[in-house]
Amino acid sequence: MSPSGTSDSPAASVRTRPGHSDPSGPYRCAAVIPAAGRGVRLGPGAPKALRALGGTPMLVHAVRALSRARAVSLVVVVGPPGEAAQVRTLLDDHLEHLDSTEIVVVPGGDTRQDSVRLGLAALPDDVDVVLVHDAARPLVPVDTVEAVAAAVRAGAPAVVPALPVTDTVKQVVPGGEPGRPEPVVATPERAALRAVQTPQGFDRRVLTEAHEKVPAAGEGATDDAGMVERLGVEVVLVPGHEEAFKVTRPLDMVLAEAVLARRRATDAF
Repeated sequence: MSPSGTSDSPAASVRTRPGHSDPSGPYRCAAVIPAAGRGVRLGPGAPKALRALGGTPMLVHAVRALSRARAVSLVVVVGPPGEAAQVRTLLDDHLEHLDSTEIVVVPGGDTRQDSVRLGLAALPDDVDVVLVHDAARPLVPVDTVEAVAAAVRAGAPAVVPALPVTDTVKQVVPGGEPGRPEPVVATPERAALRAVQTPQGFDRRVLTEAHEKVPAAGEGATDDAGMVERLGVEVVLVPGHEEAFKVTRPLDMVLAEAVLARRRATDAF
């Protein structure tokens, strides 16, 4: 394993290994993991992506999951601004036994959209398929990663894993004081709703165009697929997985610890 540097340069490599995608194939797939957020809903402390889950930072779990996918030959981690060297060291310490995947760390921006854009800029020219994954979804199964990548390779310009919505959802008038009653204006048909997850997969050209054309405010988009929708490009869904949930609140961390403990007990992780 080659030693990692300590510079916060735009694209500092943690380690380089030969990719394990088929070199004769027409596509190369890379993953971008924006991990620069502070995660205030989890309470004070380290950035959300660096919070420990089962004794290991969530970011490490997420990188490991993406790296284990045969479709992925490169993972770009977009860390907190000014902390790229620390993130490189952390990944080096925890992922020394990984092989066949190149891992690169770049400093992120002020917003998630900025960080994804910086991650895209760090990709080599031969990458055709890009997966964007939330570091706060540390337990995404490898099969979900593979399914998203395969759908993009099959010709879909934008692919999102998703699950049916089990709760009834109410549309309300937003903007009131927290805790105050909110008027309900509609009840969407639950059968037509899906809860989306990550990694979200894209034809690189489509995602790059979205980040070039959609303003920084995102025009209401809360994920990369939403930005692509603004271009009029079709987004398709593939089945997600219940363990690919987002760790946002303290109760999510309790559930994640339980899932990880079960995996470790059955040698599934």
